[in-house]
Amino acid sequence: MELSRAQYSQEFRKESVQFFKESGLTLVEAVKRLSLPKGTLKNWVYADKRGELATLGKHQKPLTELELELSRVKRELAEVKLERDFIK
Repeated sequence: MELSRAQYSQEFRKESVQFFKESGLTLVEAVKRLSLPKGTLKNWVYADKRGELATLGKHQKPLTELELELSRVKRELAEVKLERDFIK
C-alpha cells in the first residue's frame, strides 16, 4: 500500500508560515495547531526565508475543490485554537 503525500494550497502554505511567525509559538506547538507534520512546516519556513515559498509545489497536480475546502477548514481551526488559547 502506497502512502500518498498530502498536498497543500499555496495560500495555506503562506498563511501557515505567517501564522507560525506571528504566533510566537514553537515549531512543535504550531504544527499541532495546524495539524501538519513537523518537517512540512519547517521546510516551508526555510523556503520562505530563502524567498522560495511561492515555487514549492509548482509541479503538483491542481487541488480538487474538496482538498481546497479541507485546507481552508484546517486554517480556520488553527485560528480558532489560537484565539481559544489566548482567552485562557
